[in-house]
Amino acid sequence: MIRDDAEALRTAAQLAEEFRPGASGRDARRELPRAELDRLTATGLLAVTVPAEHGGADVSAATLAEVFRLLASADASLAQIPQSHFAYVNVLRQQGSPEQQAFFFAEVLAGRRFGNAQSEAGTKHLQDIRTRLIAAEDGSYLLTGVKNYSTGALFADWIPVLARAEDDLLHVAYVPADAPGLTVTDDWDGMGQRTTASGTVELADVAVPAAHVVPHHLTFTGPQLHGAIAQLLHTAIDAGIAAGALAEAAEFVTTRSRPWFESGYDTAAEDPLLIQRFGELAVRHRAADALLAAAARAVDAARADLDDDSAAEASIAVAAAKAYAGSAALEIADALFEVSGTRAALDSLNLHRHWRDARTHTLHDPARWKIQHIGRYVLNGTRPPRHGLL
Repeated sequence: MIRDDAEALRTAAQLAEEFRPGASGRDARRELPRAELDRLTATGLLAVTVPAEHGGADVSAATLAEVFRLLASADASLAQIPQSHFAYVNVLRQQGSPEQQAFFFAEVLAGRRFGNAQSEAGTKHLQDIRTRLIAAEDGSYLLTGVKNYSTGALFADWIPVLARAEDDLLHVAYVPADAPGLTVTDDWDGMGQRTTASGTVELADVAVPAAHVVPHHLTFTGPQLHGAIAQLLHTAIDAGIAAGALAEAAEFVTTRSRPWFESGYDTAAEDPLLIQRFGELAVRHRAADALLAAAARAVDAARADLDDDSAAEASIAVAAAKAYAGSAALEIADALFEVSGTRAALDSLNLHRHWRDARTHTLHDPARWKIQHIGRYVLNGTRPPRHGLL
């Protein structure tokens, strides 16, 4: 059990140091990080957002964001796997009944992992959810559909499934990974985040008791932080990728790069043009971290006093941080080659994993729409929508 925020941060920092040396090899071989995820789970870090009244540390959003940033700086794929776990712990905090909270929070404290069966491919748009919960005569449900990009499902004990009931309202069904009719296929072949196992979940008349179904649609009927918290963790992953890429670039230039012959210096690290570029990249990295921290503080402030205004402030702060951190991760991961030189492009060194991870992760949702909502809020005072992606 992790007792408080400070212990959570110490644990995350220690795990990042443990996971960093093997990250490149796992990515190159597409070796799924089962042992590392088990190690992460065993520390109790996946239970840190369980409310205090249920025995959890109930850490702040600022702490949780820093945990993800630290992990992603070492291994962006590994950091991505539990993102949905925390999102669906949060669903229970918001809409779970007292009985559901007691049961599932005990599961999380016991080391059970939540996965994700949320997105669907080939539908009209992201929120065109076609997976269905059909009520049975005994009050339970049958769950049918196909889910894609199901990060964490392969490693999960429980797979939260986003589905529509017969009234078309959104619910989350928490399904045990070994439920009859549920199949998880490891068919993820993305160029980045290769070891997240973000494959396909198929559901064929999976029986779900009513006690395991949460009315997620109620989350969006009033001020909420569901989207802000989920997006904050995505932001932390981008900021972590930026930090990892910058650190690896600095290590490469100081230990392997040759100076350009016109510089007149004996080492690449003395080249004033490289020094200038590293300074620029460090500013980008620090700005991403600062915006992440500011966004996390806004989320914590809204949690303490939630209303339409505080929820909007939190969503806008997170949107700004996410838009910036994504572009910073891409720029720094790309500049790694610019500052390191030709040898950095060798496939055997696998330095391109940082860019591949950043490019893949930043495709989760478009930054251009975040900028739109920020602009409307600043110019016209229009609060962002309550659709769970801000």
